[in-house]
Amino acid sequence: MTAILQKFERRAQGIGSLVCVGLDPEVERIPARFFEDEFPVFAFNRWVIEQTHGYAAAYKPNMAFFEARGVVGLRELELTMEYLRGAHPEIVTICDAKRGDIGNTNRGYATAIFDAMGFDAVTLHPYLGREALAPFLERRDKACIVLCRTSNPGAGEFQDLEVGGRPLWEMVAARVSTEWNAAGNCMLVVGATYPEEMRRIRAIAPEMPFLVPGVGAQGGDAAAVVAAGMDARGLGLLISSSRGIVFSDDPGAVARALRDEIRAAKEVVHAAS
Repeated sequence: MTAILQKFERRAQGIGSLVCVGLDPEVERIPARFFEDEFPVFAFNRWVIEQTHGYAAAYKPNMAFFEARGVVGLRELELTMEYLRGAHPEIVTICDAKRGDIGNTNRGYATAIFDAMGFDAVTLHPYLGREALAPFLERRDKACIVLCRTSNPGAGEFQDLEVGGRPLWEMVAARVSTEWNAAGNCMLVVGATYPEEMRRIRAIAPEMPFLVPGVGAQGGDAAAVVAAGMDARGLGLLISSSRGIVFSDDPGAVARALRDEIRAAKEVVHAAS
């Protein structure tokens, strides 16, 4: 296990939380008071972080909402990352960019995300194969979070296609866990909206951490996720909520409630084992 995954486990155990707060700052939904600031998206992110950091094992800025604002948005992302590194260096940062291209392009992406922006981890597409993702996978100091079974309703269009009698998502889980994870720096994206598939993926990859989107606004159930995906040590999950937390009137209360829901679900699983 690499230093970044150890960092996640230290944080998760230290605060008793598996919550990942997704920073999806849709500018149209940001309250008007933040536009008094020169960088309103950063001001909004900082407020969310101030409210939620006691319950967050990770923060996951989504690149789309920053890139949509051009150079101003990239500056707001830079300020957000500087704030997180300075005020909360113990919390894991995930770049939700879903990168995946040919190798020389990925070298540029890896340098930008890991070195220039300072993220601990990045989400990645597996479609171009291990060779193309080598610039990410070779970074033993960072974490590579590979899309496996995503949470969106149309995920099955390709992910359910059979390859040798197995669905493609199952093949991705097997390949990443047995071959791509040579450096011990891989995770899988497994959506909260497919708990039975998550159970099967946990059997394939018993020790690999999962990033789990889809709780909250997308309808995923945290208790079902814990029952299906928790590893043998009571860890192995980073359960992400974005819109449901950041656009609530009290982000801290919602993040705390998710943390408590996960804790309660873990107790049920332990009692049944």
